[in-house]
Amino acid sequence: MAQSHIEWTEMTWNPTTGCTKISAGCKNCYAEIMSKRLQAMGLEKYKNGFQLALQPEALEIPYSWHKPKLVFVNSMSDLFHEEIPLSYIQKVFRIMNECSQHTFQVLTKRADVLSEYSKHLSWTSNIWMGVSVENEEMTWRIDELRKTSAFTKFLSLEPLLGPLSHLNLKKIDWVIVGGESGPKARPMKKEWVIEIKKQCLQNEVPFFFKQWGGKNKKANGRILNGKTYDEMPRRIVKLAA
Repeated sequence: MAQSHIEWTEMTWNPTTGCTKISAGCKNCYAEIMSKRLQAMGLEKYKNGFQLALQPEALEIPYSWHKPKLVFVNSMSDLFHEEIPLSYIQKVFRIMNECSQHTFQVLTKRADVLSEYSKHLSWTSNIWMGVSVENEEMTWRIDELRKTSAFTKFLSLEPLLGPLSHLNLKKIDWVIVGGESGPKARPMKKEWVIEIKKQCLQNEVPFFFKQWGGKNKKANGRILNGKTYDEMPRRIVKLAA
């Protein structure tokens, strides 16, 4: 568990660590770079660097938080990685179900695994489920997300690597947009961001602009047309179906 500098969350919780690359958005993975740093620092959890690993000792951490938290789950991994057993994912979901005072944000690039497993998971309203979409080629992930029983569904269009002019935002509750950051960052065009914002407005979907990114993320900031956009989905209280 750690306080997070990610603009759309408060803290992170990593019941698994490590991952493997599956699409263009993974090329300059920040989690891979961070894992190597943590390995060099001698942290036991990252002794194998970015190799996928279950971290069962981290499972019960949310029970220790007494005040409500906004929690990004697996900032250093992908909960729906094909090598993570469904039984382990169910354990993670059970903890999220029981810690109803917290809001958990789960994000995956493996939307096919997500939709396959969805019926075997208990979806409570404090679990926000999202998929990453970096270009037009990966918009199929949105259709897979729609198949799930998640109460709140969101998109992370980061790193945004191309235009997304025809997004289907039906049943989508939140959209995050951000450019890639770091020394090898690929450019994001302003017109891509404006087009997505326009579609969100037309569909009444909250829009969150995370960053321009680039080699100097902090200097480039997150101002779009003179404003910051920090819209969030409405927190709903429902019982699992």
